[in-house]
Amino acid sequence: MHETSLGQALCDYLTGERIEETSYEDCRQALARMLVQERGYPREQLRPKVGIDFLVDGKPYCRVADLVAYAEDGRPLLVLFFTAGQPGTFDREIVAAARLLPGGPAPLAAATDTREAVLHETARGARIGSGLDQALPRWEHLRELASSHPAPVLDESRLERERRILYTYSEFIYASCCHTCPPKPSRA
Repeated sequence: MHETSLGQALCDYLTGERIEETSYEDCRQALARMLVQERGYPREQLRPKVGIDFLVDGKPYCRVADLVAYAEDGRPLLVLFFTAGQPGTFDREIVAAARLLPGGPAPLAAATDTREAVLHETARGARIGSGLDQALPRWEHLRELASSHPAPVLDESRLERERRILYTYSEFIYASCCHTCPPKPSRA
């Protein structure tokens, strides 16, 4: 299933801005609400639809991460993707995205379909949690978990390989429908 516009707008839970309602947006909004209300994430530490920009054959490309949790100092801790299929089938893609995240790499990457979830540490790409409770840690545990799984900054050769992996998975799975970067938000 591809993400499509529903021709309406809704209020983003995190930013309060009017955004386009799509076939997946209700899931993104539910995930943001769950992280804040049930997992204790400060609203200001979450950002929706973070673009991962890079060049492919000299042309600009962008893959969007659904939600990113940031430490107080602005470092990304966790990148989270909503998946329309089994979360475990997106393992390599979400790890590549975490390694390429602006200001990153993010030490942790998760995928969820809102019923199941998987969590990976980015350095080795190993799965370290599954199920909503383990894969989407509470805020008070997230920083410690991220600290215990530091992600090293990669050299340019390795970054290029990660870009190719992310591009290939994104284009194969989404066929150009789910990676368009939104305009940069105007945050205070």
